[in-house]
Amino acid sequence: MTAPRTVLAVIPARGGSKGLPGKNLAPVGGVPLVARAVRACLAAWRVTHVAVSTDDPEIAAVASGAGAEVVARPAALAGDTATSEAALLHALDAHEARHGRPADVVLLVQCTSPFVTPGDVDGVAAQVLDHGADTALTVAPSHGFLWHETFPTGTPPRPPAPSPHTAATAPPPQHTAATAPPPQHTAATAPPPQHTAATAPPPQPAPPPQPPTPVPHAEGVNHDRAHRPRRQDRRPEYLETGAAYAMEAAGFRTHGHRFFGRTALVPTDPARVLEIDDPHDLARARALAPLLDPVDTPTRADVDAVVLDFDGTQTDDRVLVDSDGRELVAVHRGDGLGVAALRRAGLHLLILSTERNPVVAARARKLHVPVLHGIDRKDAALKHWCEEYGVDPQRVLYAGNDVNDLPCLALVGWPVAVADAHAAVRAAARAVTTARGGAGAVREIAAWLLGPALDTTAHPPPPGTPSRLPQGKRP
Repeated sequence: MTAPRTVLAVIPARGGSKGLPGKNLAPVGGVPLVARAVRACLAAWRVTHVAVSTDDPEIAAVASGAGAEVVARPAALAGDTATSEAALLHALDAHEARHGRPADVVLLVQCTSPFVTPGDVDGVAAQVLDHGADTALTVAPSHGFLWHETFPTGTPPRPPAPSPHTAATAPPPQHTAATAPPPQHTAATAPPPQHTAATAPPPQPAPPPQPPTPVPHAEGVNHDRAHRPRRQDRRPEYLETGAAYAMEAAGFRTHGHRFFGRTALVPTDPARVLEIDDPHDLARARALAPLLDPVDTPTRADVDAVVLDFDGTQTDDRVLVDSDGRELVAVHRGDGLGVAALRRAGLHLLILSTERNPVVAARARKLHVPVLHGIDRKDAALKHWCEEYGVDPQRVLYAGNDVNDLPCLALVGWPVAVADAHAAVRAAARAVTTARGGAGAVREIAAWLLGPALDTTAHPPPPGTPSRLPQGKRP
């Protein structure tokens, strides 16, 4: 039997970005860019392995939390002049050393393309696996008329127009009228003239006349400007999106470049084409995410139990300490309303915290919710609780905010991060709230399950479900 072909998706993610520092960890739709790329690759059914090549420990932690293998990139391949091809060749070597066999197809997936989809990734892989292409790339179809400027023969082109984003950052003049330096000489101290009438130098000849500034002429690139066919009468052209590429691995090693042999095009939705290179691109991506990202939040039909971390999830993660050493935290009344609605709807509820502070138990009593606090192994406690109450972990929603929640997030079917959670937690989450911890995140989760009005009548509790569970027990 022939072994299945190995498809390795490599996501290069350096830590040092000059144009946008921390770019690969920047959240879009609540999820770091590198984690978005990992998720797209993991959801692509033709991909067998996903690796993130990075020199940055925080990116490595986020990538690992999202489910990718991590390839530690050496410093020689992490500088500003390092190429993606060099990172891919290094990742291919690392994959073969780790798994004992070479990859058959290697993919390059860029995390700076935030809206790459599993279909895009599968599309380029399928061209190489199934359709005989040596290389493939995602493209956006275009019917646009392109132009360029030409100049008379032998004249240099004019410099590019300044960026609209740099006009405001031009350096100020070194001196203003109010701060201009005083003249170096006054009338009393002015030096004598260097030449007298008898010794004045001869007049200099006038400079030769300069040729007139060349005037550019615009010409059509992909069309005859005298002929304007209708859109439907023109064949589309294709813009390289930069999101996903596929290469036959052996050929890539031979050529060292992402294009060789027969190249196939994989059209994608032009509305999803965006590459993040500067803060303005990132702002556009964040504005587009609510429109382009698929909705993946649970409903009441998906969840039987809700388990909540405390600090940073039900609070803003700050603690006020008075002069007697007593600790105070702030909670959100909307969260209390959401918990009450979830309890009335018959869901199993639990507060699970590593904190030994009495305020955790006091808040749980106020909400009439069982609590396990002072827990070192939260995942072990959660697993035991699910067994005790007969709850399938795959139907548990767990909401957390920090790295000590990661084991619990890996245990349940609906891992949720609050909006200001640690990047590794957002990467591991299936859904991310728009509200920050302690600012209505639990109320938002309740609205996912019960609707914005928290209508518990539309979601009657299943038969035999108690309206309130006894206080939780430690395993």
